[in-house]
Amino acid sequence: MKDMASALGVSSAYLSALEHGNRGRPSSGLVQQISAYFNLAWDDVDELKRLAQLSHPRVVVDTAGLSPKATELANRLSETIDELSEETIDRLLGTIDEGRR
Repeated sequence: MKDMASALGVSSAYLSALEHGNRGRPSSGLVQQISAYFNLAWDDVDELKRLAQLSHPRVVVDTAGLSPKATELANRLSETIDELSEETIDRLLGTIDEGRR
């Protein structure tokens, strides 16, 4: 981790915080540097970029103008997400993906 941090010009503490979801999303420049550091293929670079965009640890959901059910969903999710199993999270993500098709 120290070697990678040095090569990227960041601290190992920063990389560790990113890894554990304790920092905001990394810049696109850092994502490119990480991709180059690991010599990633194009598909892997695209996936890393996608994951970086989704990696913000504090999310604000604006439900203004949405239905009361949408507001309820956002609030209930914020209240219970820490209690959900990985299996339940996978099912919810699958349901969301299906609804977007």
